[in-house]
Amino acid sequence: MQHQQQNRPPELVEGSLPVFVFPTELVFYADEQTSHKQVLTLYNPYEFALKFKVLCTAPNKYTVVDATGAVKPQCRVDIVIRHRDVRACHFGVYDKFRLQVSEQSQRKALGRKEVTATLRPSATQEPPQPRPQEEERRLKEQQADSVFFEQTAFQTESRPVAGGPSLLTVLLGLVCVAALMLPTMGEQESTVPVYLHLSVNKKLVAAYVLGLLTMVILRT
Repeated sequence: MQHQQQNRPPELVEGSLPVFVFPTELVFYADEQTSHKQVLTLYNPYEFALKFKVLCTAPNKYTVVDATGAVKPQCRVDIVIRHRDVRACHFGVYDKFRLQVSEQSQRKALGRKEVTATLRPSATQEPPQPRPQEEERRLKEQQADSVFFEQTAFQTESRPVAGGPSLLTVLLGLVCVAALMLPTMGEQESTVPVYLHLSVNKKLVAAYVLGLLTMVILRT
């Protein structure tokens, strides 16, 4: 019984638990593809397990692998963050991620830690020094209470659901079937007009095209 009590967290005020995350700033570079993927490491030095959730001020710009999860006592977890909207209009814009942790049996957030993220044009260029007014405004934005949104968890990229074969594919397939059903040139006993009799080569072409269309239809 005493052992179980030692593994339970102390009664903490909501938001008072220190959260250990590295790094505390993410920098993405537009011209460096490898930098579009960053890793946040969340450490749990405590004797009890923690649940975590990743929130973001601009969730549409990022993809987060494992936006929610758990960390075992005295363990760590890596959270992969990918920038998916690398455009010049986002250069120099500071976004924020918030890592929120709680005990597994509770809903209240025991602690939170914010990490800034910014996109720069190039790793070889020094970021332009902001003017005093811009720097003051940026600091106020960082210190102000930001609006955080649920960060959609990363899902394996899936192909768009196909709506079946197109009308053109179906029509072309029907034409090929009709061509194969027509009599071959040289057949005497046929009620079909002579001009509709097809040569062997034309029927082979129709059969080949029909085979290709069948493969396309099966894949969709």
